[in-house]
Amino acid sequence: MTPKTTHIRNLDVAVAWDEAEQCHVYLQAADLVFRGNEIVHVGPGYADAADTVIEGGGMMAMPGLVNIHSHPFSEPGNKGLTEEVASDRLGQSSLYEYLPVFGMEADAAGASSRFALSELLKSGVTTICDLSINRDGWIDDLASTGIRAVLCPMYRSGHWYTKNGHAVDYAWDEKASEQAFAAALQTIDRAAQHPSGRLSGMVGPAQIDTCTEGLFKDSLAEARRRGIPMQTHAGQAIVEFNEMVRRHGKTPIEWLDQIGVLGPDLIIGHGIFLSDHPQLHWPHSDDFARLRASGAAVAHCPTVFARRGIALNTIGRYMDAGIPLGMGTDTFPHNMLDEMRLACYVARVVSGNYKHGQTRHALEAATVGGATILRRLDLGRLLPGCKADFALIDLHHPYMQPPLEPMRSLIYSASDRAVRHVYVDGTQVVQNGKVLTIDIDAAIAAMNDGQRRRLATVPQRDWAGRTAQQLAPPVLAARDRLPQSRPAR
Repeated sequence: MTPKTTHIRNLDVAVAWDEAEQCHVYLQAADLVFRGNEIVHVGPGYADAADTVIEGGGMMAMPGLVNIHSHPFSEPGNKGLTEEVASDRLGQSSLYEYLPVFGMEADAAGASSRFALSELLKSGVTTICDLSINRDGWIDDLASTGIRAVLCPMYRSGHWYTKNGHAVDYAWDEKASEQAFAAALQTIDRAAQHPSGRLSGMVGPAQIDTCTEGLFKDSLAEARRRGIPMQTHAGQAIVEFNEMVRRHGKTPIEWLDQIGVLGPDLIIGHGIFLSDHPQLHWPHSDDFARLRASGAAVAHCPTVFARRGIALNTIGRYMDAGIPLGMGTDTFPHNMLDEMRLACYVARVVSGNYKHGQTRHALEAATVGGATILRRLDLGRLLPGCKADFALIDLHHPYMQPPLEPMRSLIYSASDRAVRHVYVDGTQVVQNGKVLTIDIDAAIAAMNDGQRRRLATVPQRDWAGRTAQQLAPPVLAARDRLPQSRPAR
């Protein structure tokens, strides 16, 4: 069957890829044409026939955003709970005391994921790396949404816990990890075989401090055998940094290098706590130079850390040094445009230098940066031969006014409110701001039910037996009624 040709005509502007200069550029009065799932023309004056012609006046076409680090299976269920919590005695992280207590049960993961993906699609994301716990139905859930997805089933040799809120212990079960690793590889292989052609896989030993050297080496071998990347969490907490030094006498980056894992096949989730980070004092190493020389990539997710007074140092510093860097949402809300804005602002504050968090850094990280890290040079670009993954932005939206510089208006002012239409693999998945592929009301109902059930059992998991409301006190106190007021005179 001959694929159909769609011609989006007379766009006000297209954010096109200049292959010669290796950068995005504005093309004025442009046409965007795709045949089936592939772009065939970007620029003015398309004169050939098309099966469908769409008027693009008042619109900007931009490449679909690439989210290389996200946890949709659980993070939406943390809304209302983890925005303002952290462990005062565990480096202001929420990892050890809060997330194990609040995290959604597996039976709510599908609804949680569909809800998160609806947010991503509406913010112009067309590709997601889904770092989730392996589960039945995961592949079908992702495929049904129409998004392009890289499944990264996480597994580990043990898990962390705290018995007192100021020390972290680890419970090890290597036999269980071997079983989880084998199951993860099966899921990765099934995803690659999915008939949609939109799914693929990534190898995912969960965290540097919960996986053994052997598990890392075996994971890397399987990633290389399949020709896919590997992603792990590292440099995400002061506790983790100190734990790796305690175990091995080496920083997390040094240890990854020592065991032969630090290299172009590795994506480091977060990569914040390098030896020169302002919140550490470790002048005895040069993690930044070691990371830069290795070719390993970093997945940058500012929101989840900014909530706890933690920040990467900085997006511009890493990218300008040549460290491959992509953008991820990690937590709720799953809105990549908001993530891009925060990445720029936080970098400027941390460095005291506005040049360390420029719009171009965020745009490149969220498009070609992430795509290149995923080894997909056919994503993150509006260029003939690339996949037809793109968003159409309403330039007439009030928050886009005045329309002098559309990317700045989108990222710093309008955000997802101006995202009108989104296409993935040549198929429209968002129309007039509404996701076409997800029953959002059903997802919300199931997710809310999952959160209620999980919160009812919080004291059973918390080391001190506290309730959810004690762990995450509400912003305002609740009252049945107000005290009797004095009568007006």
